[in-house]
Parts: sequence; C-alpha cells; structure tokens
Amino acid sequence: MRPPLLDPFFAALTTLPGVGPKLDRLFGRLLGRPEGARMLDLLFHLPSGHVDRRARPKLRDVVPGTVVTVAVTIDRHRPPPPGRARLPYQVHASDETGDIVLTFFNARADYLKTLLPVGETRYVSGTANLYDGTLQIVHPDRVVDEQGLATLPLIEPVYPLTEGLGANAVRKALDAALMRIPALDEWQDEAWRARSSFPSFADSLRTLHRPPQPDDLRADRPAWRRLAYDELLASQVALVLVRAHRRRQPGRGRTGDGRLRERIVAALPYSLTRSQHGALDAIVADLAKPERMLRLLQGDVGSGKTVVALLAAAAAIEAGQQATLMAPTEILARQHLHTIAPLAERAGITVAILTGRERGRERDELLRRLADGAIDLLVGTHALFQDEVAFKDLALAIVDEQHRFGVHQRLALAQKGPAVDMLVMTATPIPRTLVLSFFGDMDISELREKPAGRQPVDTRTVPLARLDEIVEAVGRALDEGRRVYWVCPLVEETETSDMAAAEARFAELKARFGTRVGLVHGRMRGAEKDAAMEDFAAGRTGLLVATIVIEVGVDVPEATVMVIEHAERFGLAQLHQLRGRIGRGSGRSTCLLLYRRPLGETAKARLAIMRETEDGFRIAEEDLRLRGEGDVLGTRQSGLPGFRIARIADHGDMLAAARDDATLLLSRDPALTSPRGQALRCLLYLFERDAAIRLIGAG
Repeated sequence: MRPPLLDPFFAALTTLPGVGPKLDRLFGRLLGRPEGARMLDLLFHLPSGHVDRRARPKLRDVVPGTVVTVAVTIDRHRPPPPGRARLPYQVHASDETGDIVLTFFNARADYLKTLLPVGETRYVSGTANLYDGTLQIVHPDRVVDEQGLATLPLIEPVYPLTEGLGANAVRKALDAALMRIPALDEWQDEAWRARSSFPSFADSLRTLHRPPQPDDLRADRPAWRRLAYDELLASQVALVLVRAHRRRQPGRGRTGDGRLRERIVAALPYSLTRSQHGALDAIVADLAKPERMLRLLQGDVGSGKTVVALLAAAAAIEAGQQATLMAPTEILARQHLHTIAPLAERAGITVAILTGRERGRERDELLRRLADGAIDLLVGTHALFQDEVAFKDLALAIVDEQHRFGVHQRLALAQKGPAVDMLVMTATPIPRTLVLSFFGDMDISELREKPAGRQPVDTRTVPLARLDEIVEAVGRALDEGRRVYWVCPLVEETETSDMAAAEARFAELKARFGTRVGLVHGRMRGAEKDAAMEDFAAGRTGLLVATIVIEVGVDVPEATVMVIEHAERFGLAQLHQLRGRIGRGSGRSTCLLLYRRPLGETAKARLAIMRETEDGFRIAEEDLRLRGEGDVLGTRQSGLPGFRIARIADHGDMLAAARDDATLLLSRDPALTSPRGQALRCLLYLFERDAAIRLIGAG
C-alpha cells in the first residue's frame, strides 16, 4: 500500500486551481500521460532554460535576439485598419534613449488599452528583434506596472511546452503544486548528503522551479544532482530487491559431463579466446548452482557470442534437458541456425528452428518432437512465446539482442519450463554505467577479444558528391571477385526525405552491373530475404544492396567491402554493427561512409570516432556521450526503465555510490523496516519502482 503521506504527489492535476478538463488534456499530452497527469509528473517536468530579468538595459543598449526587460513609456496605440484584422495591433513606446514597438496578433483592443495605458510606465519582458530597422517585441512574455515588477521573478524558468498550453498555465500550476509538497523523512544517507551539499528533496524541487540564481538550473548543481541521485538510488534499490528475489527462486543445479562441449570445441576451425573460456566457465558454474542463472553476455562484433551460447546449451543438454535460443528477427534466427547447425551435428545435438514461417504439418510435427524431447535445441523468434510451444524439459533460455525484447517477453520465455536458467546476449557493447543501471539484476560476462583471423577494417569517410567514383571503385572490386554490401537507410523515397532508397539504388546499380546485384530489405517476405542472402553468400551475386536488416548476425566471410550511404543519419552503434559484417575473413576489408555536406557537429564526431577505432566498448561510451542513454539502449521502445531526471552523461559518476548504498542498506535491512527503510519505500513509490516493494514479501 502506498503511504497516504504521498497522496498529494499522485493527485490529479485537476485538483489544482485553474486546471479544468481542457488544460488537463493538454498537460496529459505534455507530460506523456494521456490518461491524466498527476502532480508528480508536473513537479518532475524540469525547466529546459531560463529568462534572466536582472539586467534592465536602456533601449539603445538592447541586443537584438535576446530576452530583455525594459522600462518604457506608452506613447500611442495603432490598431489595424478596419476590415484588416489580420494585420498586427501595434503599441509604440519609448524611453529617453530610443523607441520600441510592441506587436500583437489577433489582439483585443480593450484588453491592450487597459494593459498598456498611454502615458504610463510599464515594464515589458520578451525577445527583442529588429524589424525594418525598428526595435520590436512580438507578444511580450510579461507586461507589469511598478507594483507587478516587485513580484516578478528575476530568474524565470522556461519549460518545454505543447501546442495550446502556454508558459503562464504551466507556471501557475507549478506554483500551486510546490505549495502542496508534504514534509518527507530523509531517505539519503546523511553523511553522503552532507558531503555532497545536497538540499532536501522538497527544497531541490523548489530551487529548480523557482531558482534564486541562473546557475541553480544546471544539471551539475546540487538541486538537480540531489534529485538525480534519488532516482539512481530508487533504481538500484529496486534492482537489488529484484536480484534478491531471484536468488530466492530455486534452481535445479544442472551438471553436464562435458562430452558434447568437447566435440563442439574440437569441430571449431579456431581456438576459443581467453574471454570465451572465462564466460563459459562462469555459465557452467551458474548452471550447477541451486539458484537460477540470469547472466548478461556482452561482446563486440564478431567476438564469438553464438559459439559461447551453443556451448552453454550443450552443458544443459548433457544433463538430459533442452535449451532454446530466441532472436529478434527471422534473418538473425536463421543466421544463428546456420552457425550452430554444423557444430551441433558434429556433437550429436538435434537442432530445429521455429519462426512465423513454419506452418501446417511441418510446424505440428516440430512441436510434437519438441514436447517429446526429440529436439535438444530450438532456435526461434517471437513465435517461441506462443502457448502451444511446449518443451519436454526446458533448462536454459538464451535471449539474443535483449534490448529489443521487453522484460515481460523475457519472463514469458522463462515460464516455458521449471526453474529455467537465463542467458541474455547483446551484440551492442553497453557502457559500464548503463550495465549498472539497466542490468544490475544480472551477472555480467564480457567478450573483449576477437577470434584469430579477424582482419582490421580500413574505414574512410567520403562526401556523397563523389558517388560516381565510389560506383567505379565498387565495379573494380566486383571484377576482382570481391563481395560488397551497399547499405541504404530507407526502403523507398518519402515526400519528406531525400535519402537514397534501397530500391532506387538497387535499380541504378543493377542497370550498371546487371545480375551481379541483389537486394534485401525488411519489407520482403522471409523466403525472398533468404534467397537474396543465399545468393550473396554463395557468390551468385557480388553486390548486395540492403537496409539495416543486415545490422546484426549476418555472416559472409567473403564480403570485404561495405558502402554505407548517408552515414551521418545512422547512430554510432548501428554504424559499428554494420561495419562488423565485413573483416570476417582473411582478405583486407574497406568500409566507406558516404555523407552529405554540411555535417552537424554530432555527425562529424560520430564519423571521426568510426575512423579512429573498432573497439565497440569505446564506441558505446562515445555513443552514450553524444546521444544519451535512451537512444543507446533503445529504452524508449523496450520497456526498460528510462530516467526522468538523471542523465547518465551528467550524473553517471554517482551510479556506483547509489549501487553500493542500496546493496549495503538492503544487506542490513532486507525488508526495509528501519526508519530509513520506510523512507526508501516512499522513494520507490515517487520514482515508480514500487513493483520491487511487492517482492519483499513474495516467495
């Protein structure tokens, strides 16, 4: 039960004066809660900037394009001529140094005459610009007399808004909400809070919404850092509770004899790397424990995650049980099967695949064999979630590209057997701070090395203006028998986009190179995609025009050239994933990043990093710095907990402290019954991590 003390935070905005149904709908849109925003959502809607009214220049000193507050005498009103209501209503004003025009559209004359009476002094605040050589403020933010000036905030926050919702409405609602913040017990460790100079939770909110100084609104100042630490702490307490709950869930302690693993390793054309050995040892040790395994295996492009996954599956199969590997797309599931099947066959492991394409008798027969235990390892897509998919004895579930699946989907797979162990893989290296914040309930294994034989890729950036030269170079590569990927960002042209489409580019290149060109994109049927990939892998086509469906998992060692068109439109992680499709064989490889001028600063930085390094972990850190955590992990779509206040780039330095604090506190007070524990329960509710509280009493 949520403590009644917190009720004001969860009250509807319609309980605030002046917020009726219409404003409520607009606030719901602004705050991302169309079902009805709450006071909490409004208080956590932090300013994006500020207006500083402390300086009051004379009109001659006003810098055009800046927000100013000026004291002026109202000289005359100039309404639009009769029948020309669309023209602006102008009010001319001046001080002893110059003139200014205050401009209003769709204005009510009686209201403006009362607001700006001729001959009176008024203080006007807004953005000043030059129009036909005359200083002008269009729709001033504030117009007040001497008395109103005394109550005008000198530093006024500026908020993100939505159409139809003005700054005044947000300001008034926040004034009322700030008055209703109840007194709460402190949940932060007092020594940490004193050392960090943090104000209280309530004072932090008041400082950010009513800042005494402009600097108080910065993300690195105490008020914002205090709230960010609160959010990080709530996240870490929740993760520690989830982890403790998982450890109480009984496992089955599976121990294989190693015979299948030995056969797989003997069949490999290369030796396992040190980190592959380390990851496998950790997984086998986890499987033998009486608790359930939940481990994240993250590795760079081409570091050999699939082989580690197969060896983990073999350990479960040796113990007489089954395993499954789930991938987010059919093309990736079939690529896994392509990698796994020959090795599994050598070891005597029966493998099958289940996607949306398997239908009718074939599917029924597969499901019967799965339920009978005749299939040891099932590779598949979302089709694995279906109720009729029943294993005889599922022991290990391997989820590839975890951040493309919601947490609920992962749990649904875990329920396909008694005490299923879980191995989660990601081909996108994730920065340490994000691993701590999003995967804190998991044990972590990293694959840092690449198997012997992987070649470095020569990465170059080329302006699109040189497209003809690139086509000529691709022609020479094809004549030499090399295989080439040409990646485009869209399937087809749209009215709003000038990006080259895969289909248009395919048509142009086919006109030039004939049947040597293939095409693969996300809208093709599965069988068509397979055929296009098979033709490319077999060398029947030498140039494959593709969208990002080839981003992960596609393995054609003979491919040594990649052209990425409009590289400036891709994220760093995507560029790194795409580049990882080449450099897999013994030949030298080249990646050409085509970009359109002019480049923005972020795009320029991304392309520079791609030229400098192939280290996926360094690229992930740079991606985080340039884009923020939501984009790096795709958390907006995946159901992972994004942050409302904390910014990993600004506040990631506090994450380890929050983790240590949460771990120590819960080791001493696992049920959160102490005074600080009770206060922390309030924190979990405020940051909506309260699902973790229910785990305290759960079995």
